[in-house]
Amino acid sequence: MAQIFRSVHNTLFRVSLSVIVLLGASSLWLAGAFERSPYKTLEKVPRDQPVPFSHQHHVGGIGIDCRYCHVSVETSRFAGIPAVSVCMNCHSQIWADSPALAPVREASSRDQTIEWTRVNDLPDFVYFDHSIHVNKGVGCTTCHGRIDQMPLVWKANSLHMEWCLECHRNPEKYVRRREDVFKVDWEPPKNQREQGRALVEQYQIRKVTDCYGCHR
Repeated sequence: MAQIFRSVHNTLFRVSLSVIVLLGASSLWLAGAFERSPYKTLEKVPRDQPVPFSHQHHVGGIGIDCRYCHVSVETSRFAGIPAVSVCMNCHSQIWADSPALAPVREASSRDQTIEWTRVNDLPDFVYFDHSIHVNKGVGCTTCHGRIDQMPLVWKANSLHMEWCLECHRNPEKYVRRREDVFKVDWEPPKNQREQGRALVEQYQIRKVTDCYGCHR
């Protein structure tokens, strides 16, 4: 019986198979790179808001404490969005006629809320509790970055699961004293590992890495 395929076809098959495998691997790599890119995670991308609120001015310049606006951050899962009345505590007297603050005044007069654009938004299948982290010595800037240097807020970290797990596996690298949690200019000391290990023991921090810890 005559040979149907010549030997060159073996070479073509091997090359084709290699190309298919290479394309598949490249596609997976590109998909992973896209998933981690700022285009997808929106890291370092300032988000427009209905009112141009500057944390750089209010926190970095004036020195307003995080808890003045985010009142439930120590006691609740959610940090809390400031009520319009909180804004008006100051702005009924300061910059009371500013055109930029017209939406605030209008919302106050109508007893409405302001629809702020969410910046750090976890998927619905992720359980996260601000109060637990804050009371265990995790500072605001650990997750949110130097908020006091942001004219408009942007996401400082990807908030991907691998990023969260890095802290959950090695909390001693990030935990700080409770009295330093809301200090936006806090810098880790030279002995952070040593001090962190002591705080992990003092605050009874468990290294939660099981699925149920975040997916309930």
